[in-house]
Amino acid sequence: MGDALDRLRREVAIGCRVMAHRGLVENILGHISVRIGGGRALVRCRGPHEAGLRFTTPDDVREVDLASGEITDDPAGDYAVPGELPIHTSVLAARPDVTCVVHAHSPDVVLASLAGIELEPIFGAYDIPAARLAAAGIPVHPRSVLIRNDVLAAEMVASLGDAPALVLRGHGVVTTGEDVADAVLRSLQLDTLARIHLRVRAAGATPEAIPDADLAELPDLGSAFNRETLWGHHVAALEHDGHGLN
Repeated sequence: MGDALDRLRREVAIGCRVMAHRGLVENILGHISVRIGGGRALVRCRGPHEAGLRFTTPDDVREVDLASGEITDDPAGDYAVPGELPIHTSVLAARPDVTCVVHAHSPDVVLASLAGIELEPIFGAYDIPAARLAAAGIPVHPRSVLIRNDVLAAEMVASLGDAPALVLRGHGVVTTGEDVADAVLRSLQLDTLARIHLRVRAAGATPEAIPDADLAELPDLGSAFNRETLWGHHVAALEHDGHGLN
């Protein structure tokens, strides 16, 4: 169990670094949680040497009791849970199908949400998982607030429903997945959708969803390509640029 938790801590740390490397966070904002059973989760917390998600280490990923919101593996009290921990506790409580929750502050998603732009499937083969995510419909939570208590979190969970991803208007995103790679890749897909929408509008055109017939022609390239290969690329790029874990 100890080795498994250590691997998960490392995965969360890498996920945080990938998010920062790809521009999904502003400064130190954002966090990831992974359910580990027994009413607990591993959560990216704030430590005594806090330097932002780009520099997350496995030590920053602590065990948290989902009911109390307290860190259970920090007897010295050096770490603090994120102020928006209720995002994680509420989603994990409401969605037994979810293992990982990501909260990111993607600037392009924030801009698109403030402009009232609905993230539609305006492209197809360019990014098939993103197109399918948009085609299924991406809900938007209308409140631009810090989700710091159970009442605000319950409103957010209601907006999320059974969707895999949620745009927080003027705030960022919440994405879910079966593991860290799954949830972080969904955050990147939302970022891609928002970025392309904004660029089309900047070019003076109005984005339009592609025809249903084109969507139906998009193949499922499988998890080996859409997940393992793509995630491996992001981790390799992180390491190439000198931001990987030692």
